[in-house]
Amino acid sequence: MSTLSPKTPGWLDWYRAPSRPRFTLPSGTVDTHCHVFGPQAEFPFAPERKYTPCDGGKEDLFALRDHLGVSRNVLVQATCHGADNSAMVDAVRAAGGRARGVATVRPDITDRELRELHEAGVRGVRFNFLRRLVDTSPKEDLATIAARIAPLGWHVVLYFESADLPELADFFGALPTPLVIDHMGRPDVTRPVDGPEFTGFLRFVAGNDVWVKVTCPERLTVTGPAALDGERHAYTDVVPFGRRVVEEFPDRVLWGTDWPHPNLKSHMPDDGLLVDHIPHVAPTAEQRRRLLVDNPMRLYWPEEATGPARPARSEEREEAEEAEEAVSSAP
Repeated sequence: MSTLSPKTPGWLDWYRAPSRPRFTLPSGTVDTHCHVFGPQAEFPFAPERKYTPCDGGKEDLFALRDHLGVSRNVLVQATCHGADNSAMVDAVRAAGGRARGVATVRPDITDRELRELHEAGVRGVRFNFLRRLVDTSPKEDLATIAARIAPLGWHVVLYFESADLPELADFFGALPTPLVIDHMGRPDVTRPVDGPEFTGFLRFVAGNDVWVKVTCPERLTVTGPAALDGERHAYTDVVPFGRRVVEEFPDRVLWGTDWPHPNLKSHMPDDGLLVDHIPHVAPTAEQRRRLLVDNPMRLYWPEEATGPARPARSEEREEAEEAEEAVSSAP
């Protein structure tokens, strides 16, 4: 029996007694960004990991799902497990059709292994560009992986810092798959929502086949307040950024909890209050229906989706170009 590794010093465990949300999620809501950690005794963490978390297994995730009123989950491979997707795949299979997965894979993965992941419910791979979490992979390796998964109809999930987007945009835009961007591209919320940095991010979204996760206000906030102690107006500094994305790309936004919230430093949010944050960024019932149900179903369960079809990529480009022309020609 192997010895279990202790948690990283200062690690914040997930919130053990979340409140019941006042906002009732619409039927069919999908949490498109959550993880499982181990349990370590059953699914050891990767030797090359940059952190050692607490356990947060599938039973805990499913209990939170039911408590919040979520119908389905998309489990994103946690960096602490490296490219061993066993814990994530085990949870997806245990969900009985109510979960999909996003894996971490290496360029030498075999076609058979990809097919097995697909049959298990995996529909994407994640490329992580946060150097503090992983050792960055050569772009050639990532391009190779993207070309391998494209025939399966998978997408690429991207995690990066907003300041790095200008140097990565051409590479991202050349990938042969749809793109899903974590946490709104991690904007600096101390800067104006209509400033050049966030506007540049939105132009990238408009010009490419991109979906955006309106997630992790607890990770982006600077001034808060935190989603704790019954706070119903949490993370007010992040709200304008989420609202702008939802307004501009209503058919390309997704939501998720990020449970069990890896690597948070300042506080651990109450997941019930994170649900109550949703109406602040998606004020109308139609926006919330697309964000929580229609969009994720179309991306992860297209065979069951009933929402409106997205415009073709060429149509989106034409619309973006027409909008820019209108702005440039305005008096």
